[in-house]
Amino acid sequence: MTTSAIADAVRLAPGRVDLTAIETDAAPGFDGSKSDGKAALAAMAPELADLQERLWAERTAGSERRVLVVLQGMDTSGKGGVLRHTIGLVDPQGVRITSFKAPTEEERAQDFLWRIEKGLPAAGYIGVFDRSHYEDVLIARVRGFADPTEVERRYGAINEFEARLADEGVSIIKCMLHIGADEQKVRLAERLANPEKHWKYNPGDLDERALWPAYREAYEVALERTSTDVAPWHVVPSDKKWFRNLAVGQLLLDTLRGLDLQWPEADFDVAAEQQRLAEEAPVR
Repeated sequence: MTTSAIADAVRLAPGRVDLTAIETDAAPGFDGSKSDGKAALAAMAPELADLQERLWAERTAGSERRVLVVLQGMDTSGKGGVLRHTIGLVDPQGVRITSFKAPTEEERAQDFLWRIEKGLPAAGYIGVFDRSHYEDVLIARVRGFADPTEVERRYGAINEFEARLADEGVSIIKCMLHIGADEQKVRLAERLANPEKHWKYNPGDLDERALWPAYREAYEVALERTSTDVAPWHVVPSDKKWFRNLAVGQLLLDTLRGLDLQWPEADFDVAAEQQRLAEEAPVR
């Protein structure tokens, strides 16, 4: 599949991962300005909408193909912004967004992938995970919600799970929204300064921020262990909101283009139906 310069630039290279070596305030693969980036994203809208409709239409002919966008990142990295500005470019009827919060008592009694299976998009949909099964190897590792042996098992379970999804017709786009600690501080301060944003602030955000080095290490291990040929990770610099949105949009567009989506052929005699319609008596 032919990919774009942005997609190539943000795709994680094999081997050891060092997030400190990947800039957060950059726009890899794109030479334009902020206004250029916003214009480029807006220009994608017609083709994204067309390809999404083709994906949706194919399901009527029995296709099992669907797309799953996985969004992971530290607090304020912009998962909500991606949903509004990028996923918002396509018809919401063909989108399924699933947000994974702390597991319920019922969910904790099952394997960690049980609730993830329930959130998968059906055929023809673009599904989006706002946080995902990766919480179970990130926060579980940092906060000790699972013992190290169980966390280790989960990396392999995730790879097997995603390989099965790919075999079943799911195209997986995994995006780690890579924000810098300084930029996160600015965004948290903006939320505190604006009463209209207080609802987005959680005092627990600062508790998690205090564990930044531990989370960075957890991300590095997870990215290294679970970036595969069928489900590679993309590390998207996210200090520039406009680039973050553009990069995810480009990854979605590249993926849909690569599916070579076709309109289903009519299962009826088109000419005969045209003749019937032409000969129809006037409707009173």
